[in-house]
Amino acid sequence: MTEQHAFSISDVIDPALVGRLSNATVLGLDIGSRAAKGVLLHDGQVFLGKVWTGVDMQATADELLEELLGLAAIERTEIDYAVGTGYGRVALQFDELPSEIVTEISCHAMGAHFLNAATRTIIDIGGQDSKAIQVDPDTGKVAKFIMNDKCAAGTGRFLEKAAGLLDYTVKEVGAASLRSVSHPDISSQCTVFAESEIISLRARGLPREDIAAGVHFASARRVRNLVSKVPLQEDLVFTGGVSNNAGMTHALQTLIGFPIKPTRIDAIYAGALGAAIYAQQFLAERRRVAQRPERGRRDDLADVTTRIALAEARFVARTDVKKAAYLCNYTPVELLGASGAGFIRLLKCGSSEDVSRGERITKSVFCDFTKAVIGQFETKAPLNQAVDQVFTFYTCDAMRATSQAIDSFYRPTRGYIVPRNADREGARAFFRSEILSFRRDLEQLTGRQIHDEDVQAQIALFNRVRAIVRDISALRKRRHPPLDGRGFLEIARAAATLEAEELIPLLEYVYNRLVRVPDQGPRRLRLMMCGGIVADGDRKILDLVEDEIGADIVVEDHCTGLSPFYQDSNASGDPWRALADGYLDRAPCARQVPLQRRVEFAVNLAREYQVDGVLFSYLKFCPCYGLTKGKFLNAFQAAGWPVLELASDYSHGDDGQIKTRLEAFVEVLTEKAEA
Repeated sequence: MTEQHAFSISDVIDPALVGRLSNATVLGLDIGSRAAKGVLLHDGQVFLGKVWTGVDMQATADELLEELLGLAAIERTEIDYAVGTGYGRVALQFDELPSEIVTEISCHAMGAHFLNAATRTIIDIGGQDSKAIQVDPDTGKVAKFIMNDKCAAGTGRFLEKAAGLLDYTVKEVGAASLRSVSHPDISSQCTVFAESEIISLRARGLPREDIAAGVHFASARRVRNLVSKVPLQEDLVFTGGVSNNAGMTHALQTLIGFPIKPTRIDAIYAGALGAAIYAQQFLAERRRVAQRPERGRRDDLADVTTRIALAEARFVARTDVKKAAYLCNYTPVELLGASGAGFIRLLKCGSSEDVSRGERITKSVFCDFTKAVIGQFETKAPLNQAVDQVFTFYTCDAMRATSQAIDSFYRPTRGYIVPRNADREGARAFFRSEILSFRRDLEQLTGRQIHDEDVQAQIALFNRVRAIVRDISALRKRRHPPLDGRGFLEIARAAATLEAEELIPLLEYVYNRLVRVPDQGPRRLRLMMCGGIVADGDRKILDLVEDEIGADIVVEDHCTGLSPFYQDSNASGDPWRALADGYLDRAPCARQVPLQRRVEFAVNLAREYQVDGVLFSYLKFCPCYGLTKGKFLNAFQAAGWPVLELASDYSHGDDGQIKTRLEAFVEVLTEKAEA
């Protein structure tokens, strides 16, 4: 153990807040990427400890706990409650102690608040990331946060690397920067290129101290830009491992323009102190039960999943008909139903191998869904192999390129254009002509003529499908929904897989079963999921939200959720114009105009389902929602809903960071709901 101290609580905690602490013996552990910090509150004293983080997070925590117990001269059994936080919190397990985990964002806010009751803004720089946190000075709870976890610039890791290039230790480089005469401009925002600049400056003979100052100011500029995205106010506290770096403190104060408030103990302990304070609160209020309530009765819809699997197997095995597949839900399924062909939507996110194979055909800057669709032809997935021809109506260039790649290498494919401006009369006529082209191509595939009355009958059937899906979704407006977000996506997946004639009785049976589920149990946070496609098998975010974090996804505004079922088509009159109007009257795709119509639809959907917050998720490199996200985020925030942006892919490399963001977001929402 490198460091340990014991203080009176009154010597550490802001005098205005000392009275809020109880006499309970509680433990807070902050397991960072480089160092683990611990705070033990016992018998009116604060015990501090720090060890270096090892490979085994639990072993690190045990070592730190034993040191703290020795310092306080108590046994483990005397600890009333423990809270773990930080980089390694998810690995912590103390079977003999009542315990909880809380994100480092919330813990740093609470810890800084108790060190300085007036704290309004926190800069937290650790080994792997940097964060800006706005704090409610009345409660110590997070009001808003933003973090940089994608790039090493502005983190302890970058400073450590720069120190090595300058032949300093990490402890020396900050002090060295204060001896500089000037600080050269290191302009690159990328760690790799910044390293090249440092090497170049050394080769030019600039003093090491000056280069060190340039490094600190470059990092501080990046952090300042981050902090500017939350309200930057005085009563600023600097926490995290880098807060011990005098050079970074100087650079931040210079660029921000007002001083960083000193704390009564080393600010690296802010996260652990906040964890200990949360432990007292959990013990006093029994918040663990409230935050992690038992799930009430939920229907897992296993029968729906089974029917989907049987339908997929039947599609693969059929030899009596031609088989078609489609990609985008602007494809009029009514026409597929009237054609007599077997049909299915290609919707699976695929494996990492599928994505990798697809990337060989398309560009790396395409989203993982397009890569996976192509890759599953390359890996000869049974569903893809069974397809005779692919049809798609596309709104984005990625889908167009995907259909072209499938046509070039695997299966005959026809693509049709969805007009960009759906409100123009000419667009309606054009889209009708595209649907008629689709009709001719289907007739050529099947050898069967498609009559107007067949299409009208299918319009009526699929209108019924949409109505039942809306009714099932409406059950999620209850205080305690009878199905969760993943269950509803199974309903939507069934609608993309089963023929309408089979689907309608199944959905009616499911609805009648769900409506009888008692509306009882504790209310959980209600979230909306908005943005890009959530493919079959891509349940990463939903699993985290609904299983591990304990919130509910109660509505979706994405093309595999509820929104495609909101608009019916006219079952009488000209069926081709009815289909054109029905599909174009939907809230438009994010690549269409007027985008404001889609934004307003999303906001109204959030209001209708009485959500507490919004998750705006999309795949990296998405040409639709990745580019238009600002309109959605601003609209949700203007309407009063907190919103969390999540860009992801089908790998699991970002699972930990997504979980951290989700946990912190849900904690903020929970505290807001309880206020």
